[in-house]
Parts: sequence; C-alpha cells; structure tokens
Amino acid sequence: MKPTVLITGFGPFPGVEVNFSGLFAVRIAAAARRRFPGVAIHVARLPTEWERGTERAAQAILRVKPSIVLHFGVSTAAAGFVIERQAVNACMAHADGAGMLPPFALIEPGGPKRRLTSLPVHRIVTRLQARGLPAAASDDAGTYLCNAVLYRSLGAASAPATIAGFVHLPASLAAGDDGALTRAQALAGGLEIIAVCLEQGCVA
Repeated sequence: MKPTVLITGFGPFPGVEVNFSGLFAVRIAAAARRRFPGVAIHVARLPTEWERGTERAAQAILRVKPSIVLHFGVSTAAAGFVIERQAVNACMAHADGAGMLPPFALIEPGGPKRRLTSLPVHRIVTRLQARGLPAAASDDAGTYLCNAVLYRSLGAASAPATIAGFVHLPASLAAGDDGALTRAQALAGGLEIIAVCLEQGCVA
C-alpha cells in the first residue's frame, strides 16, 4: 500500500492576521509530491477555531488514514523549527479565530492528562541541525489551538503504524525572510522532517 502523509496548517487568529502555516502546508505538500513520488500527500487548512479546527483535523485523519500526520503552526516565540513532544488536556480561556472561547476547560473531559507525540523528535532535531537549520524540541505546545489539534490528532491517529506530531514555525515568516529562518529554509527543513518520518516508518 502506498504510504500516505497528511499535512495541515492554520488560518489566521487574534494577533496573527496572516498565518504562514496555512500557506506553508500547501507549499510543502507540493514540494513533497515532487520529492517523494511514491507517497500520497494530502493537505488541509484548519480553521483556527476550538471546535471546528480540532474536529476537522480528526475527521481528516479518519478519512485519509495517513501513515504520517504533520501539523504545522506558528509561534511568536519560535526562532526556528520547534518540534513538540506532547499535548496536554487543557484549554486556555482565549478567543479563537471566530471570537469564541473554548466550550470546556479540557479538550476531552475524561481524557488522559497528556498524549505523547509519535514523531521521532530527537532524529528530526538532529537532522535539521546537521543541515544548519535552527531546531529544538519542546515539551510545551501551549494550551491554545495548536495544542488542542495535536491532542485530538494523537487520539485519532492511534494505530501503531501512524506517526503524528506538531511543528511550530516562527510567526515572523509571514512577513518574509528577516528572521532566523527563511521561507526557503522552512521548506527545505519541512521536507527533511517528512523524510525522517518516512525513514522511521520504513515506508519510503
């Protein structure tokens, strides 16, 4: 069976009128189709909304049944690639892109306190740094939509063969190449992340 990768990015949200991750998801998907012709690449732009965003991510996973799920988002604190190790079952009382607060204090009432990513985090960070790209692992994906989507996705992508995780990119990429990471570097690094995941799953 052809390996399948699902790539997602977000739309705008309060404080970030242009979310680079939504554009990046489309660009990295196109580049991945060229580099990995034997892999089925799917892409989805998630609304930055507490209910619709997390539900759309979970539905995409159930529909596509991907071998690899890679969510990309932006952070004003990120100076390069930030690979998240976990998601916590908590929601901050902060309005989403539709101006709505989260319906619950927990993402999944009764769910586990945290879910660990199945990404090969250490290998990804090592590969990116070896390519001269700024990269670090993180144990704190926040308690906003990035964390919520990762938490729900890790629950939906529960098959042992599925690799799922979240990568934060610098929010400054929306303005151009003035930060520590350029758009070209972001694209090159994104392809390396996919390559590491494919190697980890022995599917390409």
